[in-house]
Amino acid sequence: MKDNRVYSVAIDGPAGAGKSTMAKCLARKLGFVYVDTGAIYRTVGYHMNLMGIGPRDKDGVERLLDDVNLKITYGDDGSQHMLLNGFDVTEEIRTPEMSKIASEISAQPAVREFLLDMQRDIARTHNVIMDGRDIGTVVLPQADVKIYLTASARIRAERRMKEQEAKGQKQSFEKVLQEIEARDHQDMTRAIAPLKQAKDAVLLDTSELNLEESVAAMEAIIAQRIPL
Repeated sequence: MKDNRVYSVAIDGPAGAGKSTMAKCLARKLGFVYVDTGAIYRTVGYHMNLMGIGPRDKDGVERLLDDVNLKITYGDDGSQHMLLNGFDVTEEIRTPEMSKIASEISAQPAVREFLLDMQRDIARTHNVIMDGRDIGTVVLPQADVKIYLTASARIRAERRMKEQEAKGQKQSFEKVLQEIEARDHQDMTRAIAPLKQAKDAVLLDTSELNLEESVAAMEAIIAQRIPL
């Protein structure tokens, strides 16, 4: 960095757009802290699921929120690890089921309020690249850079399939596509902080771009606004 200011980059977009993968690459390259807010919501959902509380059970979720002790740590490679009550649940939260639960539980006002200060505190003290569904619109409305990252539903489904196959989680393309489209609808129509492009966010469609090209495009957008 060319000055001593703390900068924030907000990356929003639908499921499967590659936000986490690209944000990790950029954070490593720029020396920023990467914050995957989706993983934070997945962790809360994971705890509720363990306790037998459904993500739409408003009273149950609110009752158990105080039992959720979250901590974010980072590996030597910059990867984000989620600790729930002292246990690393990074791998356990990365399933299609937890993705659905995270989307539903993130619509709970009490959960959003519970996590908002945690996310903002990180951005107040570190240069961050934070991704999610409402970072530029709600969590960090004053972010220095806002990017709305997207790709066609079919492209996102293809990418998600490859990720799952690499983890040994095999599903048909049609099922993955159906899940992507259902998640889009759920995220975009929820009453609390729905997924949408911030008015001052730069739209980046990566349907025709590979990972390297996408990261380069994002870095160029950031470089226009932050003195790297």
